[in-house]
Amino acid sequence: MTASYKERIARRLTLFTALIVMVVFAIIYLVVNYTVVESIDRELKLETDKHMGRIFIVKGEIRFVHKDEWLEQEHSQIQLNPIFIEIIDLEGKSMDKAPNLGDHHLSFYQEEGKDERARTVKIGTREVRQIQIPLFHEGKQEGYMLVAKSFEDARELLDNLRNILLFLYPGILISLYFSMRYLAGKSIEPIQQIIQKTNQISQRNLNERVPVVEPNDEIAQLSLSINDLLTRVEQALIREKQFTSDASHELRTPLAVLRGTLEVLIRKPRNNMEYVEGIEKSLKSIDRMSSMIDQLLALARVGSEEKIELEEVELKSFVEEIAAEFSESSKREIDFSSSLDKPLYCQVNEKSLHMILANLIQNALKYSDPSTSVKLKVGVHDDEPYVMVADKGYGINSSSLDKIFNPFFREEEVLGKGISGTGLGLAIAKKLAVESAIRVEVDSRKGEGTSFRLVFKR
Repeated sequence: MTASYKERIARRLTLFTALIVMVVFAIIYLVVNYTVVESIDRELKLETDKHMGRIFIVKGEIRFVHKDEWLEQEHSQIQLNPIFIEIIDLEGKSMDKAPNLGDHHLSFYQEEGKDERARTVKIGTREVRQIQIPLFHEGKQEGYMLVAKSFEDARELLDNLRNILLFLYPGILISLYFSMRYLAGKSIEPIQQIIQKTNQISQRNLNERVPVVEPNDEIAQLSLSINDLLTRVEQALIREKQFTSDASHELRTPLAVLRGTLEVLIRKPRNNMEYVEGIEKSLKSIDRMSSMIDQLLALARVGSEEKIELEEVELKSFVEEIAAEFSESSKREIDFSSSLDKPLYCQVNEKSLHMILANLIQNALKYSDPSTSVKLKVGVHDDEPYVMVADKGYGINSSSLDKIFNPFFREEEVLGKGISGTGLGLAIAKKLAVESAIRVEVDSRKGEGTSFRLVFKR
């Protein structure tokens, strides 16, 4: 069973802290151990320095400069911190020793030679710290002086410290784990609130949002991101509902015309002319539905690709070719102009740009007088390349300028003129322009005409 996120955080933090505490405890123990041993070794060094030059071995006999120092109380009795001294010859045989050693002898290490290192050894059941010093007379080594100091108190101190640390370690880890678990739980409470709130949001209440408590932290950023996502989803659903409603309404009209025409034709026998007129009317309804379905599919396909591919296009020649193409197909004058004296390259999707210009040119031809021309211009303004499509047509009301890119929107005046259309061309053009990072600007005056400017990024 997978542990909860709170448990995983608590375990990871506890494990990491456990390693840190282990290292800290180890450092504490090593520092105390080094300090205690160093202190005892320093006392041993002081003791050896005290006796060096006062004890000699001459022809196998020990000579003392001050014999009374050899009989000091700390050398003759076992007290709190006794000092043990023993003198041996080169073979390691004991020549004399302090009375407090009793029947015991200090350890002799032949391999040490002149190396005056202290080490921890045993005297019977007692643990001591011992140093071995060579004795010289007239430049010749005659034997060794072994000096030792009790290590039992220090060992007890170190053992107590080790036991305390070992006892504290699991207690610290257990308390750390529950503390981390509690703090992790408190830390993810806002996330749990977000989860609870998002689980309550459905298609019916998409207008609700996740509350933002802390505006400057990461959880607040998560809440804002979720709210932005909900806003986009809500807007998409609204557009989808509107689109479905408009599409069904627009398709219902030609279907009703088609059905009415066919019902009239089958009510009674009619002459050939009436049948021809009815069939032609039905075909027009079918053509309108086919055109609308094609544009609906085109609108649905726009944005379905994961990433639009941009390519380098030379705008001047590209637009000039489109002007010639539509001039020939529509039998209308398409006036192309450009103030540029050199090629103008932009990163854009060629197929998308062709469809955008095609829709704009078709609208310009449709909503302008056949005796007038449509203008296409390529230029640069404020270091931004642009393509302008302008006509001298009916123009658009200022109140409708922010609606012309909505699917199926058509002004009532246009509908009254009987101009065919689906109201999808500009919606497709706008969507393609957004995907291609093209800015669309509109300028229109009622009765004077309309111009669309496509502004490109270099």
